[in-house]
This record gives sequence, structure tokens and C-alpha cells, in this order.
Amino acid sequence: MRKYWFSLIVLSCLALGCVKNEDAWLDQSPTTVLLVDQVWSDPDLVLPVLANLYDRIPEYQELDQYGNFADFDEAFPSSAGDYGRVKNQTYGYGNWSYWDYGYIRDINLFIEQARQADKLDTTDQHRFLAEAQFLRANVYFELVKRMGGVPLILDTMKYNFSGDASYLQHPRAKESEVYDFVISELDSAAEYLPTDPSIKSRATWGAAMAMKIRAALYAGSIAKHGANTPTVSLPGGEVGIGADKADHYYQIALQTAQQVVASKLYSLYMKHPEDLATNFSDIFLDKANNPEVIFVKDYLLKSRTTQFTVQNQPHSSTEEGSWSGWLNPSLNLAQSFEKLDNTFAPFATTDGSGNPVKYDNIGDIFKDRDARLAGTIILPGSKFRGQDLDIWAGYQLSNGSILSGSQLGWKDELPGQNVKTEVVGMDGPIDQLEHCAQTGFYIRKYNDPTAGAGQIGSGSEVWWVRYRYAEVLLDGAEAAFELGQNDVAADYMNQVRARAGLTIPLAPSQITFDRIVHERRVEFAFEGQELWDMKRWRLADKVWSGQAISATQITQNIGSATKNKSMIYGIWPYKLYDPGKPDDGKWIYKVVKPSEVSNAHQFRLGNYYSTIGAVANNPKLVQNPNQ
Repeated sequence: MRKYWFSLIVLSCLALGCVKNEDAWLDQSPTTVLLVDQVWSDPDLVLPVLANLYDRIPEYQELDQYGNFADFDEAFPSSAGDYGRVKNQTYGYGNWSYWDYGYIRDINLFIEQARQADKLDTTDQHRFLAEAQFLRANVYFELVKRMGGVPLILDTMKYNFSGDASYLQHPRAKESEVYDFVISELDSAAEYLPTDPSIKSRATWGAAMAMKIRAALYAGSIAKHGANTPTVSLPGGEVGIGADKADHYYQIALQTAQQVVASKLYSLYMKHPEDLATNFSDIFLDKANNPEVIFVKDYLLKSRTTQFTVQNQPHSSTEEGSWSGWLNPSLNLAQSFEKLDNTFAPFATTDGSGNPVKYDNIGDIFKDRDARLAGTIILPGSKFRGQDLDIWAGYQLSNGSILSGSQLGWKDELPGQNVKTEVVGMDGPIDQLEHCAQTGFYIRKYNDPTAGAGQIGSGSEVWWVRYRYAEVLLDGAEAAFELGQNDVAADYMNQVRARAGLTIPLAPSQITFDRIVHERRVEFAFEGQELWDMKRWRLADKVWSGQAISATQITQNIGSATKNKSMIYGIWPYKLYDPGKPDDGKWIYKVVKPSEVSNAHQFRLGNYYSTIGAVANNPKLVQNPNQ
């Protein structure tokens, strides 16, 4: 109707002669839309377009999708609506799939327009182009690690409306070809990216090099360890990389890591040497001159915050009623943190005779451990927002029975008393009670103690760290180890370990594959690396084998790269009640499996690469193996 009236008005004006220059009247520039040439004449107008591309970076795990951390063995989902994560045995073949060629087309279009933007200052033009190449490398890296080799589309394809779209169909590139493209594209981008380490949310030389290291390491790992899963390959190379290419990729990873180290643009965060646990947790909270962080997703750039703390703050210190404790770190993860003498050991719940070990203080069981334990996990006996937390499961009476409750902070009468006292902590654990510490733990990493961060209306201003300097060191250490350069590997690894309070350096002869796997597990817990590491090492089908684990087995073989992690366990503190006896008021711990954990996770060979749904529309594509 609006078009009709507009046409009528135009015709009337023409007939009455109210428009002297009909062509000029009809050919006016729009006032609400910017044309392409207008955008590319002003860097301030290009920035919003580029920001949109940054905002669409694909992430499988991050602060807005933190529930995915409970898909594996790092945490238990203490929310009734998500208990299915620990009940469903097998992972679907479509899990972790990604296929967004619309995003790729937008990046390609941006690159084409940037190359023609001769109205821009050359410096601006080169930086915009380099940033788009960085984003294109990132999206193809995301595709290849999820899907294997994919079609490499590097320009904007246009349909000719002929009725035949077959010329738009492309086959999958080899997996190695996609990795080669990612590495090459990052090199091209790095040439024109700024080196300023204070830039964290836009692409820099450091971010490009960090991504290049990770991509090369992934490719090298697949080439090296792919022999352990020979059926996870395709004859055309769309999946699988030849073992003869392993050293080539490892050398790229190591040499690039050495470049970043030599640049001295970044360093390990060390603002709190007096408290190494707080120092570690602050890596992810401190936005002021943080020397370790290289590239982040900063939610504030979209004028919003995250609800991560709202969902994960301890219950007794919640700022939002019942909102708390969604992610409960697992005993599987917690006991992986070494003792300060570089040995692996479960938390001592019993002595050599099977009797409970009794502790004077609730937190004594966790003493003399890698500082990253308390920097990653909120333990019984910890504080949050300066407040003592209340994590304990109940009393154990002199006859061995347990007195507890079904509600947080429940009060009951102890034997011989006629007044009620608290018999279970305000933070739990209580089995099957959501939003409390069902494993005995809350998460500390990314959990923001700032006042207001736990309120729905304000949320937390923390960022999601995608790349940091510790990974440069550990990626370099792994590549050096695989190339037989154990002295370099030990040097890089010991720098990271010393920051965690492990002051006895590992000798080059002590650097093993198990050590490499372990170090990444404890350094990068809840940073979105566990799944991809296990996939590239071809360990995923072994550690998530689908075999049930007993309470005894969970405490065995700690430090082994192939340790079964298929079921999540916890550990609960109990207070002894035996008035007049020496042990009255002491603490014991018991290993528990949350009742909701009813199935062991099973990662099948077909899960190494996700199903390609586009096969039905493109006969040139081949499906991934074992599905």
C-alpha cells in the first residue's frame, strides 16, 4: 500500500509540474543506508562491519556457553535440566559440528572490498585486510579441527540464475591443505598487524603467531598420533595427515613459539608472588596491563557482561538468591594437580590400612599441591569475596553413621544435645540438590568476586581468554619434545610450573608424553582445550572409553595420559562427632559419585570428526569415516 501511494504521489507531481528535474528528484542518495563506497572511504565506518565479523567468531566453549565444560570430565552439571550430560553414554556424531559458509562469504567479501579500498589510508587498508585474513584463518582452523578437510572457498561465489548450481559445488580439501592454508594465511596477516601487546580484543602479530603455533601443533599431532587410529582417515586425505609431515608441522610450531618468546612482548602473569593461587586465578580477571593475555573475547565491547559468575558463585555468598554453583569441578580434575615434590597422588582419604585419615583443619587435605589447584577450583576451607565458605557434607558419629540434611544449612540435634545445630554446609554438598557443590567443589577460574558480578542485572565484566603466553610456552614445549629437543621442552615447561609453585625443575630426561598431556590438563582446565587436545592426540576414545570407573579406580594411575575419565567423581568432607575423644571435631573425606552420574561417557571413533550435513546437497563432498 505504501508503494502504491508513493507512486501515486510521484505521478501527481510529475503531472502538475511540481518537480522541475524529474531525474534528479528520483535519483537521490538514501539517508538511512550507507553505500559500499561510502563505508570504505572512512575507517570509522569500516570498524562496525569488522566488529560484526569478530563477534561471529565460532566458539564451542566459552563463558556464554560454559555448560559445555560439563560434557567431559572437568565438571559435573549441578543443574537438574542438564543432568542428561552425565546420563547419556555416547556422544552424537553431529556433536561439535560447524559449517558456516555464510560467515566465510562475508569475510571473503570484506577482503575483496578492502583490497579495492583506495580511498583509505594505506595503513588502515592493510590493517583491515590483515584482520580479515586473521579471521578467515581462524574460521578455517575451527572448521578443520571439527570437520577435517573442508572446501577452501576464498572468494565470493555468485549464482548466475541458470538453474544449474553445480559449478558452485566444491569438493573437500585435504586436512593437511586446510592446515597449510591457515598457517600461510596467518603469516600473510601478521605482516600488517600491530605488535602492540596492549591490544587484546583485535588481531595482533602476537595473536596471529599464537594461533599459528596452535594450528601447526594440531596438524603435527594428527600426523604423529594418527597411526593409533588408522581407520580415522579417508583415502583422499580429507581426514588424516601422513606421518611423514609430523616433523614439518612441529618445526613450524617450535620456531614460531621461539619467535614469540624472543620478541619479549608477553610474559607470564606474576603480580601476586605471595599468593600463587590468587595469582593464577587473576590471570583471567585482571584487565589492567595483563602481560600474559594475547587475544580475548571482551563482552564489554558489545556493551554487555556475562552471567558466568551469576550461575557459578558459591551458594553461601550468592548475590542472586538460588543462582549458584552450576559447574562443580570433578575429583578427576582436582587430583590431577601434583604435589610440590613433582609426584602424583590422590588426596589422602585413607591410610595404608584403609582407616580414614583425620585432619585438624578442613583444608589440610589439599596442602602442598600445585597452586593451580586452588587457583582453578574453590575447595572446602576456601574463601570467596572474603567470606569463609561452608562446604561440608555432615557429621560422622562415633558409631560410623552419618548425620546430615536434605537442605543447605540444615539443622538437627546431635546425640546428647537438645538444641539444633548445622549438620550440612550452606554450600553443600547434598546429593541431587542442584546449584550446590555436588562434587564438593565450586569453580574458581573466571568466577568474579567483584561486588555485583553475581547479580543478573549487572553480571561480570571478565573476558574470555582465547590465547595467552603460557600456551605459547607449553605448545613450544610439546613441539620441542616431539622433535627430540627435551632440553628446550624442559625449559619452557619449567617456566610455567615455577609460576605454579613447583620449584623443583623437571630434568630433560623427565619430559615424557604423559607429562605433556598432564601439564596442559592442569594449566588449561576450563579454557576450552580438553576436547581438542584429546582428539588431536587420538586419546579421546581411550580416556572416554565408555567403561565404568569405581571409586578405587578413580584414584589410580594419576598422571597417565590414557587414564580412564569416563565418569565424574567428587570428594566430600565430614566432621567427626565424638565428644570427649581426641578426634572430636576433626575432618575426614570420602570419595563419592553423584547419583546422577549413571553412565560412562563413550567417545567413538566416529566422533573424531563431526558429521557433514551438507553432503546431501553437494555430491562432491564425502562423509567422515566410522559414522
